[in-house]
Amino acid sequence: MRSVMRWSMLSAAGVLGLTACAAMQSQSTGGNPMSFFVTSVGSGKGGDLGGIEGADRHCRALAAAVGAGDRTWHAYLSTQGSSLNDPKVVHARDRIGTGPWYNAKGVMIAKNVDDLHSPSNNITKETALDERGMRVNSRGDTPLKHDILTGSRPDGTAFPGPPFADMTCGNWTRSGADGAAMTGHHDRAGPIDHPWATSWNSAHPTLGCSLEKVRPTGGDGLFYCFAVR
Repeated sequence: MRSVMRWSMLSAAGVLGLTACAAMQSQSTGGNPMSFFVTSVGSGKGGDLGGIEGADRHCRALAAAVGAGDRTWHAYLSTQGSSLNDPKVVHARDRIGTGPWYNAKGVMIAKNVDDLHSPSNNITKETALDERGMRVNSRGDTPLKHDILTGSRPDGTAFPGPPFADMTCGNWTRSGADGAAMTGHHDRAGPIDHPWATSWNSAHPTLGCSLEKVRPTGGDGLFYCFAVR
């Protein structure tokens, strides 16, 4: 009898412990396990995101609206320097934490930074959801919105600065016809089946930095957001 009672007490303690852990986890994440999303809307000014800091704020605001605002959110964006060896250059891969990352449905996108930048990552039109868990318009949808701003090379590093071409819309401050920004295809689809056309983070540049110049190739000024922790 004593052994039965002892086992019951231990079982009850175990259940209470698991419940407490679950409650703590829910509280720490706001009840939302999401750590990756495509922004449902851009800044409204094409490649002008208010700089990389403005893009981070946009990520935080969208995440907060769906109960995930207590995390540290960074936009997956690179910047270019004033020269080839400018130490102030920002590489997108260096600012998103260590992973793993999950979308709004709890599906893992990548285990870590190396996995994210390898062919084995799980970014597809079915998994690259916005912060509300909605699919982003892909190839075949109207209007097409699969051009996601990154300003990055396939390995997540920045492009060189002057005298080379602008690939970040002036480090995310330009909204005119001049300049350009590198984009990736969140649906991993393009007009031809070549690596550049199916890259999630480095497919092709925009035609300019205004929203009118971003849209013709299939974009809407959207970008990726990752929870650093």
